Amino acid sequence: MADTQNTNVQEQDIHQLLKVKREKLANLQQAGKDPFQITKYDVTHHSTDIKNNFEELEGKTVRIAGRVMSKRVMGKASFCNVQDLPGNIQVYVARDSIGEESYADFKKYDVGDIVGIEGEVFKTKTGETSIHAAKVTLLSKSLQILPEKFHGLTNTDIRYRQRYTDLIMNQDVKDTFVKRSKIISAIRRYLDGQGFLEVETPMLVSNAGGAAARPFETHYNALDEDVKLRISLELYLKRLIVGGMERVFEIGRVFRNEGLDTRHNPEFTLMELYQAYTDYYGMMDLTENMFRYVAQEVCGTTVIPYAEETIDLGKPFERLTMVDAVKKYAGVDFDQIPDTAAAKKLADEKGVHYEERHAKGDILNLFFEEFVEEHLIQPVFIMDHPVEISPLTKRKPDKPDYVERFELFIYGREMCNAYSELNDPIDQRERFKAQEAALAAGDEEANTTDEDFMNALEIGMPPTGGIGYGIDRLVMLLTNSPAIRDVLLFPTMKTLSKENQ
Repeated sequence: MADTQNTNVQEQDIHQLLKVKREKLANLQQAGKDPFQITKYDVTHHSTDIKNNFEELEGKTVRIAGRVMSKRVMGKASFCNVQDLPGNIQVYVARDSIGEESYADFKKYDVGDIVGIEGEVFKTKTGETSIHAAKVTLLSKSLQILPEKFHGLTNTDIRYRQRYTDLIMNQDVKDTFVKRSKIISAIRRYLDGQGFLEVETPMLVSNAGGAAARPFETHYNALDEDVKLRISLELYLKRLIVGGMERVFEIGRVFRNEGLDTRHNPEFTLMELYQAYTDYYGMMDLTENMFRYVAQEVCGTTVIPYAEETIDLGKPFERLTMVDAVKKYAGVDFDQIPDTAAAKKLADEKGVHYEERHAKGDILNLFFEEFVEEHLIQPVFIMDHPVEISPLTKRKPDKPDYVERFELFIYGREMCNAYSELNDPIDQRERFKAQEAALAAGDEEANTTDEDFMNALEIGMPPTGGIGYGIDRLVMLLTNSPAIRDVLLFPTMKTLSKENQ
């Protein structure tokens, strides 16, 4: 009963505060001081520019803009803290400096309001770099209430749903997304230096292939056709390799109709690149060099703290076949297992769940997931996957049950997936047939034959190395973020019911 009464009182208090904010706006508008009629404000510096260059700027006039995060009124003079993109700075506001009418207005401003400050740079007696305001301009009136300053915004559900509030209240969150932008810029610089062309391919497709995933489906009204959102970038980028564009990459959203967890979001950022006349070893070298380059550019080091571990991107990445990895961590040598029946018997003994349709190669992969992944903390390339789980990959000439494929694992997580691309159209058609059989057997993530892609392969694709990177997981690593939602500005969330809004 007491909790209900407290909640009712709190709601009444909030309602009254919101009412007062709207009354303040109405009074400003009646006085001809409507902040929403201001269309621009010329900013000369950011808060960190002033703090980092105090000796050069001391006594000079600057203009900053940002949100009032705190305010302390003391008679004829006041202090407020203004937050902009990189940080915040203290502002000293005195009646004698800005004028009596402006000071009276300033005293009515609220935490959350957006202001422009023009004034001289100085240091207070306590040594804090500040701005002595000569003019304060209200640029936008906040009509909502920010979370309480000292406890901040900690409810993760609200943080993800109201990312704008999260960015205001948590500087480390803002820093994460600034770093995300820098990571993507560094990737582009690196690939540009390697002669790659950035391209764009369709998001709405008639055949969603290139990965093992269930697609989202929609309807194109103008053409009266069902279409799908892409699950991969692969098949269109390979068409460009056929067309003679020897090095191409794309960074873009892909969409997979799957669940949500700390590493998965149904829409996420994928980068795929394809390079003619190289193989999966070339992709390993490129990946290792690119990860080092991006870490050094963005973090200033190749030694990265993540959770309770320290990840060393500066050392050569370990290279281990999937068979050897399972042998190392599970004590099982799949080279000694003759067929699917023996693999299933072993799985039964080890308690590894499989489906009736699974073959020996599928079960090897299940053993890898069950017994190996969690141990792969430092960077390691897991190579030579079974052909059953790699429908678009070139077979190993000396071991045709395996393919020239690798996945990079860091902290037990797959960071990228690479192939020596299959360019034999006859073999590719047989692989598609096997995928369609799997689809008919109930595998909703299996591919179907893409006839236009087959036509491209028949025209002729050179030997090619290709790779896909989960950009969000790379950002998680380099920002020490535990969950994918922490590096997506607007992660997928279940819609709140009207009762909960």
